[in-house]
Amino acid sequence: MLKKIAFLSTIFILSFYNLNASATETKTEDKTEKYNPVPAIMHHISDAHEWHFWDTEDEEGHKHAASIPLPIILYTDNGLVSFMSSEFKHDDEGKVVVEKNGEKFVKMHGSIYYASEEAHHGSYIEHSEEEGSHAVLNAKPWDFSITKNVVGIFLAMIIIFLIFTRVASSYKKNGGIPTGITGWMEPLVLFVRDDIALPNIGEKKYKKFTPLLLTIFFFIWVLNLLGLIPGGANVTGNIAVTLVLACVTMVVVAMNGNKEYWKHIFWPPVPHWLKPLMIPVEIIGMFTKPFALMIRLFANITAGHIIILSLVSLIFIFQSEWMGIPSMLLVLFISVLELLVAVLQAYVFTLLTALFIGVAVDDHGHGHETELNEV
Repeated sequence: MLKKIAFLSTIFILSFYNLNASATETKTEDKTEKYNPVPAIMHHISDAHEWHFWDTEDEEGHKHAASIPLPIILYTDNGLVSFMSSEFKHDDEGKVVVEKNGEKFVKMHGSIYYASEEAHHGSYIEHSEEEGSHAVLNAKPWDFSITKNVVGIFLAMIIIFLIFTRVASSYKKNGGIPTGITGWMEPLVLFVRDDIALPNIGEKKYKKFTPLLLTIFFFIWVLNLLGLIPGGANVTGNIAVTLVLACVTMVVVAMNGNKEYWKHIFWPPVPHWLKPLMIPVEIIGMFTKPFALMIRLFANITAGHIIILSLVSLIFIFQSEWMGIPSMLLVLFISVLELLVAVLQAYVFTLLTALFIGVAVDDHGHGHETELNEV
């Protein structure tokens, strides 16, 4: 128990320090000015071209970022261009120009643009002159950079590979007897196989899809846990990542759907006068199911991060160190809750994927309809 409290306290302290570094950017001589937590929160949950931890200031007031630069890879009219993100010098306002292969680039709000010919108020970004519009007019190159979220994905892949390589080696060495980390992993694997794959897909075909379901479950779970570490990448809080995961489910369902499944979609078992209405509904349903997977995972993970950062921001909003006590307690509570949410969202995504596959491969296509509607 003491170890858990110490671990969660460390999370709070590092989160406080990290947000405090962002909060100092908005301080002014006017002590009554209200602190706006939105920019700092959005910065922490967004993807980035560098792995940023905190900012420090020297005696002259110059800001220095403690961050790990990541490779930027751009495709332009002159071909591929690559350089390290540190060449932008932690600038996110379009003021620092990087010139490569005869082309100039600037970065603003996490996006890379071609630099304009002239500087406007120190920035090489042109904005729309329409009233109330701040749209950027600069063209953008194709961005294939290794961002913070991409590194997080690679890190999760390495962790999963090392764990299951160790598990396989342990089984081979001990004659199939689970020991060490294998004893902890085996119940999880059996849970996915026996409680998710088998009852929802059926005895005949569940073995074919069990490796996919295991990969989805552990991949999402590990990413969720990495996102809870202070300074970690919010990978599953990126809708592009959840979109790809949902598309994988949709493609697997479409490729393995049997004759009964497609007949149910394009010729549903309803009276003939209802078929013109139900056929479009069934076709739309093919896309709304993965869409629900995408939004469910993205919204739950993002909401958790925003809540924790918002609770820490209360200290700066009320401008009182005494607010740190209730804020810390609430952050600790939400952090524990997020540990549960991390595995719960991995389970829900895997369960719904198994249900969708089960409906597609079921010989009759009706056995899972009631379960799917209940979920």
